[in-house]
Amino acid sequence: MGTENSGARNEFFPEDSFKSLGDYGKAFMKTPYRLKDRMFTRSKDYMEIVEMKARSSHQMKKTLNGWDLIWFGIGAVVGSGIFVLTGLEAREEAGPAVVLSYAVSGISALLSVFCYTEFAVEIPVAGGSFAYLRVELGDFVAFIAAGNILLEYVIGAAAVARSWTSYFATLCNKNPNDFRIIFHNMNPDYGHLDPIAVIALIAIATLAVLSTRISSLFNKIATIFHLVVIAFIIIVGLINANPENYASFAPFGTRGVFKASAVLFFAYIGFDAVSTMAEETKNPGRDIPIGLVGSMVIITFIYCSLATTLCLMQNYKTIDVNAPFSVAFSSVGWGWAKYIVALGALKGMTTVLLVNVVGASRYLTHIARTHMMPPWFALVHEKTGTPLNATIAMVTATSVVAFFTDLRILSNLLSISTLTIFVLVAIGILVRRYYSTGVTTKDNQVKLIVCVVLIIGSSCGMSVYRAMSDGWIGWAFSAPLWLLGTGGICLLVPQAKKPKVWGVPLVPWLPSFSIAINIFLLGSIDKDSYVRFGIWSGILLIYYFLIGLHASYDASKEVESRHTMAQYVDKEINNVEEECKN
Repeated sequence: MGTENSGARNEFFPEDSFKSLGDYGKAFMKTPYRLKDRMFTRSKDYMEIVEMKARSSHQMKKTLNGWDLIWFGIGAVVGSGIFVLTGLEAREEAGPAVVLSYAVSGISALLSVFCYTEFAVEIPVAGGSFAYLRVELGDFVAFIAAGNILLEYVIGAAAVARSWTSYFATLCNKNPNDFRIIFHNMNPDYGHLDPIAVIALIAIATLAVLSTRISSLFNKIATIFHLVVIAFIIIVGLINANPENYASFAPFGTRGVFKASAVLFFAYIGFDAVSTMAEETKNPGRDIPIGLVGSMVIITFIYCSLATTLCLMQNYKTIDVNAPFSVAFSSVGWGWAKYIVALGALKGMTTVLLVNVVGASRYLTHIARTHMMPPWFALVHEKTGTPLNATIAMVTATSVVAFFTDLRILSNLLSISTLTIFVLVAIGILVRRYYSTGVTTKDNQVKLIVCVVLIIGSSCGMSVYRAMSDGWIGWAFSAPLWLLGTGGICLLVPQAKKPKVWGVPLVPWLPSFSIAINIFLLGSIDKDSYVRFGIWSGILLIYYFLIGLHASYDASKEVESRHTMAQYVDKEINNVEEECKN
């Protein structure tokens, strides 16, 4: 028994710091030194592409092309966000102007897509934004992002799974609560238990671990069916349109439009999962830009069209928040059509769950490769070529959250996490282009830091002012500072690195605007969600200081030692060869 426990422990914590309680005590006493090392140590491209991948024992199979990624992109994104949150935000926050909310969120998402695409082409690994931030902003920032990435995927899949139950109930002509276990003495945000959501997650996870290629084929077929249903909704919905429903277009004003936009950003979440598939893509330099940018343009058009159709069919005050499109068809006398809508929504949410599970497991795999999470999660199954352990872990966590938590709680918290990551990725692009060790002078480094601080500070100023006031004074002060920061990088800091294959256009303006709009949307999210986000961030820091910091420090030093030894051996071999020649 003792041997088995030791073996299990070593699989989870094989690092020197965890060999004994005494070793851990010594390591913990060095926390300040190790934290400083991890905060200022940046990974290298080749480390993520070669060294990290080697830690998974087996390679993931390269089976995907550009069209596969487009289908994955659409399948990953078009789900419960449009079919559930559209009704919720139109009724309570934006009215018919919810179409503008989708447009704002879509622009923000597209800017982030450009940033992700450059990174995914240059660093085609399963780690996605986590790997990108390790290279550009260092281990500590990457870990904070990693925790939020995992939170994003858990909450995102949980929210979709609960929405799956709602549309399944509509298909069965039942109320969603008929399929839930309700505890009346519990907080309603956590007291409606959802076993159907858990069953759906387990079934989809089973498909995800069998094969990436099979998952891709299933996703393609389901997404085609889904698009046919969406076309049906738009065409038939516009036939039954009532222009009078647009008489009061923005009843809650611009504040309502932006507040809804922050929540509806949830509807665009999922595209980053496509970037995690770069490691399984045949030609990343060609296929990833096609997959990411192409799918996001199509998705934004679909969302704006569906939002317009819904509010033309039914007055925003009477929209059903649980199944808005199905009930809208019933309200115009097409009751039978709600079953087609429900079936299409179910298909869409199924593909969203599938891509979410695939993306989440690959993120966890790469995070575990760095030992910030136990390396047991990094193992790739020899036969299937998929990360089995990581998939099981992520689905288990998601199932627990989906079983208990209400959709509204999930969507707000998810938006904070995702928008924060997108801000960091945009900052990462600026650092990648304008800073390179040994190339960028100290003077230019200081200029870059000052300009980035100006961009972030002015963006925060605009966001806070917008949340507190409808005036223009704050804008008159903050907007010029943003222009000063962005223009400063453009005019005063020379680019230290150019992309080899595909790059973000209009640098630094586009990444800077991405930072501004994402921070702006963060200012529209409610206070309670920030409290929950703060609690989660506190948990992350506790884990990092107690475990993640020491495990990743040991792993990095082991790699450095191995590289130093290899360089020494190469040098000795060269010396011997020179002596032989002489």
